[in-house]
Amino acid sequence: MNGVDAVGALYGLKAISAYNGWAISVVGITIVFTGLVALAALISQLHKLVALYDNPGKIKTLFASKSEPVAKTGSPKKHLALTEAQKQVCRQYGLLAQTMADGISVPKLLRMAELSGLRNPHENMNLLIKSGILCADEQGYFKWDEDIYIRTIS
Repeated sequence: MNGVDAVGALYGLKAISAYNGWAISVVGITIVFTGLVALAALISQLHKLVALYDNPGKIKTLFASKSEPVAKTGSPKKHLALTEAQKQVCRQYGLLAQTMADGISVPKLLRMAELSGLRNPHENMNLLIKSGILCADEQGYFKWDEDIYIRTIS
């Protein structure tokens, strides 16, 4: 028989071709193969996760070593020369920062800058951090370094 019985139903390879069986097979094989590759990658890196679980002190030393140079210096390594427009931006952010009590919350300062109509608040915030005017503290907030601010805008 050539794949069709007396009623007209398809059987065999013709039925697979007629109902997209080859495409479904390829998609299924691809999904299974991708899952197996992902599982193999996960298992191959599992020893690192177990090592971190066994020795949590490694995590602290890893992050402490990366943030140590910033904590030691407390100020930027080189002095940034700012344009007059950038100095004006620093003055405007200084006024906004004075309204905050102890620590400066970056999201709150950005929101205040946007509400005040200052242009490019993220870029300007980056400028303040790079210049050392805004310094990170241990609680996740920032503090305004008045000495660097005065040296930078004068």
